[in-house]
Amino acid sequence: MSVPFYVSPEQLMRDRADFARKGISKGRSAIALQYADGILFVAENRSPALHKVAEIYDRMAFAAVGRYNEFENLRIAGVRLADMRGYSYDRRDVTGRALANAYAQTLGAIFSSGGEKPLEVEILVAEVGAGTADDQIYRLTYDGSIADVRGYAVMGGPAEQVAEYVGEHFQEGISLSGALRLAVDALGHDGTEVRELTSDQIEVAVLDRTRTQMRKFKRISEETLTRILSESKPAEEATATAESTDGDAKAEDGSAATPADDAPVAPPADDAPIAPPENPEDDRPL
Repeated sequence: MSVPFYVSPEQLMRDRADFARKGISKGRSAIALQYADGILFVAENRSPALHKVAEIYDRMAFAAVGRYNEFENLRIAGVRLADMRGYSYDRRDVTGRALANAYAQTLGAIFSSGGEKPLEVEILVAEVGAGTADDQIYRLTYDGSIADVRGYAVMGGPAEQVAEYVGEHFQEGISLSGALRLAVDALGHDGTEVRELTSDQIEVAVLDRTRTQMRKFKRISEETLTRILSESKPAEEATATAESTDGDAKAEDGSAATPADDAPVAPPADDAPIAPPENPEDDRPL
């Protein structure tokens, strides 16, 4: 009789966590940013049909990275749960915290189960409130861990590098165009070489608290993205332009302050007649 192969529970959990992390890191990053009028979602996604960002309910949105078929099933389950609760009770009873707790229970149960592989996904559940202080962003990992984040959240791919860039440049109360420019620049700083992403390479949506409709979710079209990105310059480019402008202004001021008499003038030839200038300003060296 053969002895069954034994693996300690600690090693089993480590192996399952490594498996899930490796699958998630193969994807591309997604960012959620709080701006003055709501919450912005930006994800690097070259597919126009397979969305990483979607609406869940009136004031809630969902973003995910990892395996599409797995987080799409989670999104559908969240929509059904929100619709059922809103229909049974009241639309105001559907909250982001309740939905995030439901997702955490599902992810935790699958991760701790030995009968199926863990889900290779990370998800964000966001709810926009009446003000910036009322906004809620929940980040959930493959093992069911849940975190309440403020300001911004990054997941998938080289999330640490992207989050470091966002943390260095993020400011509270940032405008929508500024937040979009920051998110696009951060997604381009995910490796050793800086990339410039175009509007057809990203997926953008917002939860806009200023909308008069009950549903606050709105996708940003590619034409609008192109216009916003062309109007807003990267931070490095704007700084370089400002420094160049200041340097040119100083150079012009210095040249104007130099007196004309200090400039060297070639002596005239002996036979060449010298005529007095008609205007004293014309006597400056060229």
